[in-house]
Amino acid sequence: MISIKKQVKLSSYTTFKIGGEAKYLVEAKSIDDLIEAVKFAKDEGEPILVIGGGSNLLISDNGFSGLVIVNKLMGISEIREKNNEEAIVSSKSGETWDDLVKYSTRRNYWGLENLAYVPGTVGASPVQNIGAYGREIKDTFLSLEALSLDNLTLRNFSLKECNFSYRSSVFKEKLKDKYIITSVSFKLSLLPRPVLDYGSLKEEINKSLVKLTAEDVRLVVERIRKEKLPDPDKLGNAGSFFKNPEVNKKKYMDLKDKFPDLKYYEISSDIFKIPAAWLIDKAGWKGKSLGLAGIWHKQALIMINNGGASFNDIKFLSKTIVCEVKNKFDIELIPEVNIID
Repeated sequence: MISIKKQVKLSSYTTFKIGGEAKYLVEAKSIDDLIEAVKFAKDEGEPILVIGGGSNLLISDNGFSGLVIVNKLMGISEIREKNNEEAIVSSKSGETWDDLVKYSTRRNYWGLENLAYVPGTVGASPVQNIGAYGREIKDTFLSLEALSLDNLTLRNFSLKECNFSYRSSVFKEKLKDKYIITSVSFKLSLLPRPVLDYGSLKEEINKSLVKLTAEDVRLVVERIRKEKLPDPDKLGNAGSFFKNPEVNKKKYMDLKDKFPDLKYYEISSDIFKIPAAWLIDKAGWKGKSLGLAGIWHKQALIMINNGGASFNDIKFLSKTIVCEVKNKFDIELIPEVNIID
């Protein structure tokens, strides 16, 4: 039997430390709990918001007038393939993402090590197709299980069905708010498969390591991220606030002419990714604040709550930066954070 709480402050459930009250809130620890919670919301005619670690979320000071389901489904299991070259690792969706990465790398399973220290839960990872240091979820993803909010049945989704793209998936587009992800499975390599092309990671690896394990790479990635990113327990933030925009070759060449120090990643012969952090820094916002909302002084992609910032403080700073980057570079920044207004 689930315990449904009323008028719960959501700021304590998000890493931004921002958010008004939820009309109802329940912590679901099993699929039966999820089903019971969804039935309650349907019976009461209430909308549903599912959250995990609250790390990619900005919730209005007005809160959420409906049922917030906090995903607490836990457990990790694995199956080794008969060829002894791969392992399938399956995790319940409420597990902390970084705990799954540690579970895998400490067994020297390759594939998730570049995604170390990314905040959030396993269930949120495919929705966003999280990525870091040259890797994305889709690179090792095998399948997931999800509960339909329509008919309360479980369905499996393959890699193709998830329709992964840059920081997006079918669950952020066509099937948004249609399913609750209950578990995710990854196919990981027992043989060394390091991906070390990303600049700062490659530099750090070359400095100190010769024979690599997956755990070695995880620890280097964690160290780099800790140096760049504020601890959300000490300074409210939601990680990367904006997506890195992609431009065509003509636009890239125009930018390169105007800004010879332009940072970029070549995706294909005609598509170039421009780091949003570089654009924000070049626009003069790195380390700056508007009231109680600011930009982290070590990483311009991180918007921070300096203490007591409201939803509107963050939103106003976000819109100001979008406007100034648009005026300076003619590039539209798009938030990566899920904004509940």
